[in-house]
Amino acid sequence: MSARPLAGKRIAITRARAQTSALRQPLEDLGAEVVEIPTIEIRDPDSWEPLDQALARLSEFDFLILTSVNGVRKLLERLRARGMGPADLARLEVGAIGPATAAALAQAGVRVDFVPKAYRAEGLIESLEGRDVRGRSFLIPRARVARDLVPRVLGERGARVEVVEAYQTALPTLPPGALERLLAPPPDLVTFTSSSTAVNFARLLEEQPLLAPGTVRAASIGPVTSETARQSGFEVVVEAEESTIPGLVAAIRDHFAVPHGVGTRLASGEES
Repeated sequence: MSARPLAGKRIAITRARAQTSALRQPLEDLGAEVVEIPTIEIRDPDSWEPLDQALARLSEFDFLILTSVNGVRKLLERLRARGMGPADLARLEVGAIGPATAAALAQAGVRVDFVPKAYRAEGLIESLEGRDVRGRSFLIPRARVARDLVPRVLGERGARVEVVEAYQTALPTLPPGALERLLAPPPDLVTFTSSSTAVNFARLLEEQPLLAPGTVRAASIGPVTSETARQSGFEVVVEAEESTIPGLVAAIRDHFAVPHGVGTRLASGEES
């Protein structure tokens, strides 16, 4: 294999602009030409009141669950705005959906009590198997649009679950002509690190039909994202075995190293 196995490959990144470097750099190190097509923009919620009210009642909660790095950032931002900090979370049992989310918490000085083996909602549920959550209170700050599996299952088990909006994702506005330039020539792969990146890339192509969705070959961070991408009409040819950015990079590298582009697959990704 070449020392630069992605040499000659053009790969598009669809993450929020502020988060592209973690994926761009390793792909470029492997020889890829990387183009950034940001399809999500992280914005504040329409109102901070629900999150602020929940933080004012932290003593009522037993668990805190974070499902994305963005959720961690916004939570810490609101703690600071209220004159609070990581120490105020010390009595809570804290769960993180994956290593990136756990690392963001740890960097801020928040103890993380559990990270599931499978970095997705199902994994969080499995990590709480065998524990009696009846009557226990969970706080879940997250994106406006997200899967409802965790709060639904915890509620069915008798827990009290409060889901509050910590941020929202939106489709950014690209400068005139930008998408045409970025898609010429068409990329060999388009990466999706969350369902929202796939949905919003499909929206971009609806607004500017420069590529037919069926011609887009996608690299996905996990099965939930893959399913969304397929529903959007994209062909998923790569799926990360481990739902992390390094896992996605490894899957892309292996995809081009294997004859006929035999992809890999497994766990799902953290939210955007």
